[in-house]
Amino acid sequence: MSMTEAAEARGKAGENAVCDYLEENGARILKRNFRIKHGEIDIISTDGEFIIFTEVKTRKYGSYDDGTGAMTKAKMKRIIAASERFVELNPQYESLYRRFDTAYVTVTTEKYPRILDIEYYKSDFTALSCR
Repeated sequence: MSMTEAAEARGKAGENAVCDYLEENGARILKRNFRIKHGEIDIISTDGEFIIFTEVKTRKYGSYDDGTGAMTKAKMKRIIAASERFVELNPQYESLYRRFDTAYVTVTTEKYPRILDIEYYKSDFTALSCR
């Protein structure tokens, strides 16, 4: 398994775990890996009066980088732009409040990673925090 394949396996494991977490906490998954030209949203879900756009950062155990540095203002702006496009394409969600969450997932270094920890932050950022 190449390093790229290993990183993809970790990322997929992290996203799967966060989808499970969201569903266990009452959310309904609408879409995964929604992409537009200059942005992507890992998971889009709904929960009551919210449409939730979740960014997942998965890192292997013992990694120096915990993923928090990857959440730059530019990254947040791209996620917000992608969320606006998603709602334009799916106007049935227009009336829901938009929430931007971040999940940090730690996995094992094995070929088929196991989930060690999920740190989930609701309302981690807003359009105002990206200015």
